[in-house]
Amino acid sequence: MKKIVECVPNFSEGRDKSVIEAISGAIKAVDKVKLLNVDPGADFNRTVYTFVGEPEPVLEAAFQAARIGLALIDMTKHKGEHARMGALDVMPFIPIKGVDQDDCTKLSKRFGERMAKELGVPVFLYANSASKPERIRLPDIRKGEYETLEEKFKDPSFKPDYGKPVFVPKSGATATGAREILIAYNINLSTGDKSIASKISGKIRTSGVLKKDENDEKIIGPDGKPQRIPGRFKGVQAGGMMYDENIAQVSMNLLNYHNVNLHDVFEATKEEAEKLGAEVTGSEIVGLVPKESLVLAGKFYSEKDSNKVTDEEELVAIAIEKLGLSQLYPFNPEEKVIDYMVEEAGPLASLTIKDFLSELASSSPAPGGGSVAALAGALGTALSSMVCNLTIGKEKYADVQDEIKDMLKKSENLRRELTELIDKDTEAFNDVIKAFRMPKETENQKEKRSKAIQKGYKTAAKVPLETAKTCEKILDVSMIVAEKGNKNSITDAAVSALMAQAGVHSAIFNVKINLSSIKDKEFIEKTILELEEIERNTIDKTDAILKFVNNEI
Repeated sequence: MKKIVECVPNFSEGRDKSVIEAISGAIKAVDKVKLLNVDPGADFNRTVYTFVGEPEPVLEAAFQAARIGLALIDMTKHKGEHARMGALDVMPFIPIKGVDQDDCTKLSKRFGERMAKELGVPVFLYANSASKPERIRLPDIRKGEYETLEEKFKDPSFKPDYGKPVFVPKSGATATGAREILIAYNINLSTGDKSIASKISGKIRTSGVLKKDENDEKIIGPDGKPQRIPGRFKGVQAGGMMYDENIAQVSMNLLNYHNVNLHDVFEATKEEAEKLGAEVTGSEIVGLVPKESLVLAGKFYSEKDSNKVTDEEELVAIAIEKLGLSQLYPFNPEEKVIDYMVEEAGPLASLTIKDFLSELASSSPAPGGGSVAALAGALGTALSSMVCNLTIGKEKYADVQDEIKDMLKKSENLRRELTELIDKDTEAFNDVIKAFRMPKETENQKEKRSKAIQKGYKTAAKVPLETAKTCEKILDVSMIVAEKGNKNSITDAAVSALMAQAGVHSAIFNVKINLSSIKDKEFIEKTILELEEIERNTIDKTDAILKFVNNEI
């Protein structure tokens, strides 16, 4: 996609799976739109959807989701923890790539106009699309929530930007606008007392708290409005919520993570909680998060621990650990980090298993053994990651948590590399075919063709060589996972090793067949030495793992 817009609608339904899935289906049905995440919350009774695509398809998906949501959700029966004023509470448009705030403002206005006209729901513009200063902040529009809409519409100043100022009991009202990426972030407390979370929220949010006198009465300023004590941060909206009966949360929106990031509010909440006799136990991200936000948090904590970490994937892992993002449920970066979600997998890696096997079985020479070698290795990493995830958080394995977390990080990085190699191998083979198809009428053309062929064969040898090296690295992870991971999954660690071994040997065959067509003897000799070492190491490591596992079962 040359232009990418992200859309993050919030619908007031987090319990009825049929409604949640119907809205998802409406989004998926629009061509050239990718639904990245569906995050329902039963207590909040609210579902956050995240989808991306080029501007026009995203606009259509937004309307179709609204159409289905409004048809199925009845606000007269809605109850939930989260503030809301309509079945479709908010529909933000966010620039990601090749578009800006002006482009997204235009999209939001087109959406609002169509929604009001075709669905009969009053729509307000907010954020960068706001028509009035007092409508920039969503909480200002939503104040009093759904229950006060009928009365508020009697006030001429509350006239919607699109549609009539008429209360629609079933659907309520909707806000739409263009904004920067917002991070919905909840920090967990070691208490079931919501008032503590509310007090902390007042300390950190931009709006702060009301200023009161010794009689606990609001202090009114010269302008006739209640005076406030500002909070610690700008661009932070926060309130006290309950995750369940035992966990209170400081629930917040970070409006600009470049100014105030996850670690800033996390550390501040720890300080404020301690003053009130509570502790911060972890946190959760609702919806998706930009990778940069986690990298910034990772840098903060690595520097705090006097470490100099520069690898972005490692910094992401540090942030996940230090912020306690896996306290309530496993935090999977592949499913929560928007950068990973938007990344387009190669044509082979994105196929279903059935379609990949059909393509593999066809008369086309590619994909072939090299892509299968990379796939075998990727399957091995996935199994190692599974055992790690089944070990982390288990009290029985408390003494190996740090080591297993490190193995999970390594395994996931290897899986990402091998997934890319599935397509790289086929691309390298296709480059050789293209070189053979070059013209060869003149001596100059013949020379260029010959150089291109040799270059193509070298690349076709280097890619499976990289696959073999990467697959060998899996065995180091599999050994530790087998020795220290969840014993109920020890055979999965063995299968991980076998898949890695298959990936190594398969990749080596693909290197060798390409070496037979290469004329550079120095390149050949160097590569053969590398292959021999990889093969020896692979046999030794695999035998050690299988011997260990067989002795344990």
